[in-house]
Parts: sequence; C-alpha cells; structure tokens
Amino acid sequence: MRSRVIAEWRGLPDDRFPKETAQPIGPLIEKLLGSLGLSQRIREGEIKTAWEAVVGEFLAKHAAPASLNQGVLIVHVLQPTVHFELERVWKRTLLKKLQERFGQNTVREIRFRLG
Repeated sequence: MRSRVIAEWRGLPDDRFPKETAQPIGPLIEKLLGSLGLSQRIREGEIKTAWEAVVGEFLAKHAAPASLNQGVLIVHVLQPTVHFELERVWKRTLLKKLQERFGQNTVREIRFRLG
C-alpha cells in the first residue's frame, strides 16, 4: 500500500523496473569502435607494443611498424641490408608469427619500407 501511495504521489506507474534489463556493453563498444574506424587503430597499437617480442631484439632495433591499413602492415626499416634480409628471408616467418598472435584477418600482408 505504501509503495502505491508513493508511486501515485510521484506520478510514476506502480510497476517496478524489470531487474534483468542489463546487457553487456562490450559488443556495443566493439560495434561503435568499428564504425568509427578505431578498432583498427587499437590493433595497430597492440602490434607496435608486441613488435619486439614477435621479431626479436635485433630486428626491433632496425625495423618498426609504422601503420596498419586494411590488413597491410607497413614496417619502416633503417638500413638497406636489413631491408633485404627482412624481405627475402624473414617476411613469411614474421607474417606467420603476427597472424598466430593477432589473427589472419588483422595482418594479411607485410610491406617493408626504407626510411
């Protein structure tokens, strides 16, 4: 009786809110980030953070990921000899390691650039 009188006094309906209306926000955030193009930037940041662990200390000192655009990872390389070594010897191995860690759709290709 008390709750009904209070509800009438407030001008609110007597029905209480259902308790099970809460939904996880994760899927909504992922959808929002995807629509804004930010999920790609987050993955790019994760790749840059994990770069040394994936490629090793020596290669990390001479090459660094610059950008990730539609599955193509652009890596800036300091020296032409390291560029040659990465392009000819290490490209497939690095691509495989990155795909194992981040998924095949995240990194589909690696392109090395001097700079």
